[in-house]
Amino acid sequence: FLGAGKPPMYGDYEAQRHWQEITYNLPIRQWYFNTSDNNLLYWGLDYPPLTAYHSFVCAYIAKLINPDWVALHTSRGYESQPHKLFMRTTVFVADLLVYIPAVILYCFSLKETSAKKKASTCALCILLYPGLILIDHGHFQYPLSLGLALWAVLCLSHDWDLLGSVAFCLALNYKQMELYHSLPFFCYLLGKCFKKGLKGKGLVLLGKLAGTVLLSFAACWLPFGTDVEQIMQVLRRLFPIDRGLFEACMFSSPTHCPDKVANIWCSLSVLIKIKNVISPRTQLKLSFAVTFLSLLPACIKLTVQPSLRGFKFALVSCALSFFLFSFQVHEKSILLVAVPVCLVINEIPFMATWFLLVSTFSLLPLLLKDGLLLPYAVTTPAFLAVCLASFSILEKTSAEDLQLKAFSLSLKGYVSWFKSFPRIVRSLFLLSLSLMGVLSVLSAALPPPQSLPDLFPVAVAVVSCLHFLLFLGYFNVVILWDSKNRGQKKIS
Repeated sequence: FLGAGKPPMYGDYEAQRHWQEITYNLPIRQWYFNTSDNNLLYWGLDYPPLTAYHSFVCAYIAKLINPDWVALHTSRGYESQPHKLFMRTTVFVADLLVYIPAVILYCFSLKETSAKKKASTCALCILLYPGLILIDHGHFQYPLSLGLALWAVLCLSHDWDLLGSVAFCLALNYKQMELYHSLPFFCYLLGKCFKKGLKGKGLVLLGKLAGTVLLSFAACWLPFGTDVEQIMQVLRRLFPIDRGLFEACMFSSPTHCPDKVANIWCSLSVLIKIKNVISPRTQLKLSFAVTFLSLLPACIKLTVQPSLRGFKFALVSCALSFFLFSFQVHEKSILLVAVPVCLVINEIPFMATWFLLVSTFSLLPLLLKDGLLLPYAVTTPAFLAVCLASFSILEKTSAEDLQLKAFSLSLKGYVSWFKSFPRIVRSLFLLSLSLMGVLSVLSAALPPPQSLPDLFPVAVAVVSCLHFLLFLGYFNVVILWDSKNRGQKKIS
């Protein structure tokens, strides 16, 4: 895992272990505060309360097995094989209890994949998505927030709106990055209330949803709710705006620490040093404005015409807008876009597979730091092979297969251009794969020029960003040109 055996920080594995140490040994009121026992510069808690509670539960079990694993101060950098086995087991249990069941139940609930074989194939492709596998192992992450968000989507697809709201509130209280998905949830449920009528059933549903959200947040924040300063300190830890417009991996060496996030700000910084010409406060305002404007069309469409299909595509579009334009984005935040894309892989297998491959490729500089070149080289082609075999993606490149028929009909002179559309799309896909393959080989095999030490990471980021901008345009077209009632059961 990243940072193993490398003091003073050791890596994300140590972050998870240290949170167990802190939550077990210190009172709750000290978890987010800088004290002599809790140096916030050494992996201070910066996730919401539910992550802290989860760390406490893991720590309680760890204490029963070996108290040295969570001993205050003396356990820093602890990396024994039994402890690694324990930590891996906690991830596996979390996957088994939350993420994997959500994926399987979601796939079997899809009308388009009602046959068991098709549902199993869909679930297999989602579970084999290499980006999540590689990051969870290399950076030692718990996919609980993504799993809870999937449970929320699953509940909403069965009209269990209150349960879905609880599940998403739990996801948001596990990782604040679930804000990437918050607007589609809000707009879809608000749209349902409007459809039911705000003078009747809609008002009742709105009241129930508001009460559910308030109670869910109150339950998660109860230990901190007695002190305003406690709440403000937690919020300061969750949203550290002082870190800057964008960041890279925290474990680059001090002399080699460029930003390599595959979003618009990092890509533009190749030409314009944004951090040097715009003040931090202006950067924050600019990123907020651009992010808001980019996701506004999809949110308006979803509120006015709420549908489950539109909701899933809006999850993709809004999360991608956040990744591309928002403030202080990490490379691995692309997973927050990739998981919603997995939810529509049965509807647009070609574009979904393409996006998931690009999202994994965008993580390449991070994966190379993790020493995950071999797993990357194995899992990515394997994922592509499974998608080719399962969905025959190269045969599904027509305008209709890509959900672009309505858009094509709105274009003048569309007939002649769209006749060659499948061939053009396949050619672009093969060109994209070739480019990603070449950059992957160069990044792994060749030392960069001394005058351009970050040539390959920056190239990966810029190429990935250009892909993501095109995908953002595509998903917004699908959303905005979608017919009102397509694939949507009536909201009554």
